[in-house]
Amino acid sequence: MHIKRFFNLLIAAVTCIAFSCSNPASHQQSAQKDTTLCDSYGRNVTFAENPQRIISAAPAITEIIYALGEGNRMVGRTDFCDFPPQVKNIASIGGMEDPSIEAIAAINPDLIIASTHFQKEMVGKIEQLKIPIAVLKNQSSFGSTYELIHEVASILKVETRADSIIERMKAEVSEAETLVSKVKTRPTVYFVIGFGKTGDYTAGGDTFIHQLIEMAGGTNIAADLKGWSYSIEKLIEKDPDVIIIRTGDKEIFSKTPGYMNLKAVKTGHVYEIDNNLFEIMGPRLSQGLKKLYSILHP
Repeated sequence: MHIKRFFNLLIAAVTCIAFSCSNPASHQQSAQKDTTLCDSYGRNVTFAENPQRIISAAPAITEIIYALGEGNRMVGRTDFCDFPPQVKNIASIGGMEDPSIEAIAAINPDLIIASTHFQKEMVGKIEQLKIPIAVLKNQSSFGSTYELIHEVASILKVETRADSIIERMKAEVSEAETLVSKVKTRPTVYFVIGFGKTGDYTAGGDTFIHQLIEMAGGTNIAADLKGWSYSIEKLIEKDPDVIIIRTGDKEIFSKTPGYMNLKAVKTGHVYEIDNNLFEIMGPRLSQGLKKLYSILHP
């Protein structure tokens, strides 16, 4: 049920650039108009002060670059970077874990922005090509999305645009918080990430999807879970009021033995959502929050 894709997106979705190094001079541009940052591997990465040819190795980074109005700088992406739609016209370097070194070399970018799932061996191969690659640090909170947007904007020298995006997101979050403060009941929720023969997976209490459920005025039945692996027995025992599932999976879920007798299935409270609104911690995350609120409190 798309488990591998989800976890690949998840790893990339919860990334935030780590700029701070022990050496404050690392942020100073050199005489060659270069700039240096310290990434999550503790590497000082030097690249063009205002890079014009960027490969994004994470869907969240891709969405942010476009939201900032700088999609024209993108010359490469991963197979998982599919929003906005026009990004499909950009050359792909392959997967996020196993990109093509040949494709990267052919593109010859000024900078690659990757996430921490990027294998160190792969980083070493790219360094041999003399191509700057900044590896990102994992975060798992709603607020870290704002940080990521700011840092990408800083690389692109469009900080004021980041402010506008974040103001819009915070306004949407504030609106949802105001509405949630007035609700009298909080329905119990099960967020389906995987089900069936591959096992049952949902968002535990230590995930950012759990945060979204709570922020939207719901009660996550898996709040006591750490991680993602659940069981159908627990799901049947909790029998949630509402089930959230990715677009395209509702019908098969509702007709599968073990799930078809759940209260939410019987009462028609299984709702499909665009999973990218929840799995990618980018500019659309606040829209995902609004969508979730509208489902839980119609």
